[in-house]
Amino acid sequence: MRADASPTARALLAFELIQGSPGITAERLADKLGVSGRAVRRYVEILREADIPIESERGPYGGYRLGRGVRPPPLMFTAAEALGLVMAVLDGHHDAGDPADPVGAALGKIVRALPEPVAAQIEAVRRTAAPAPDRSAARPDPATTTALVRACSDRRRVRLGYRSEAGSEWVAEVEPWAVVVRHGRWYLLCRSCPKDARRAYRIDRVRAVEVLDDAFTPPPGLDPVAMLEEHLAVGWEYETEVVIDAPAETAARWLPRALGRLEPLDARTSRLTGSTSNPAWYAEQLAMIPAPYRIVRCPELQEAARAIGRRLLAACGGASPPT
Repeated sequence: MRADASPTARALLAFELIQGSPGITAERLADKLGVSGRAVRRYVEILREADIPIESERGPYGGYRLGRGVRPPPLMFTAAEALGLVMAVLDGHHDAGDPADPVGAALGKIVRALPEPVAAQIEAVRRTAAPAPDRSAARPDPATTTALVRACSDRRRVRLGYRSEAGSEWVAEVEPWAVVVRHGRWYLLCRSCPKDARRAYRIDRVRAVEVLDDAFTPPPGLDPVAMLEEHLAVGWEYETEVVIDAPAETAARWLPRALGRLEPLDARTSRLTGSTSNPAWYAEQLAMIPAPYRIVRCPELQEAARAIGRRLLAACGGASPPT
């Protein structure tokens, strides 16, 4: 703990320790706070003077505990904590300065509850920071997201009203396994009940959520991020297959999982299988592999790789640029 922490800050930390570990001894508190036993007794007196009932018991099983009817202390931030929180909000949500936006309104409440010197620093950051908007981000409705997160936690099926990017609309009954945030977009990883198929729905495209009474059990050992990225790599227009002259565990450090499934062929080579609707983008990702590789399936991907090669040769005067 910082040596310059005020007695009040230390007293609040003592409160948290007593609240989390009823019966904690003075010696244990002193060890946690890095102070003497005499200082611990002073912090307990500060709490009692603030009308927080701290009870103490003597003997080998004695210690400090909270009395009944305790209300939690007011929310308190250090300047560094408050600034870190605001910076994280501004980095991830670029309407945080708009008081009409839910996040902006919540941030304003936090700022108004802070001590004036800390609040002044926060307002300076909010006024002068100019975060560049993430054009690919798509933030869903908070109420919709909350309903889906709760359904995942409670393991209850839901009925979704959904609208695709093309404008098609349908209703689906699904088992919501997890909510995953990936590159500024929120996805619901789930199982479509009628089709018994894994699905990943963009939450910003969910138009309605109805939580059902039916319970479900998610797959054992579920890794939501890995499963989502594997799912996003299949079902596109062009099927791909690439052989890489590197062990699978080594190649895995170079490749985004969204490119497809990586498996070992032998101790020295691996195979990547997936799909894409954008061969040029896929070829650019492959070009960053620091090892030889061969595109053994997908003529469209092969031509996209040739175009990258011609462009690189043209950059160093070795060939004419592609048309």
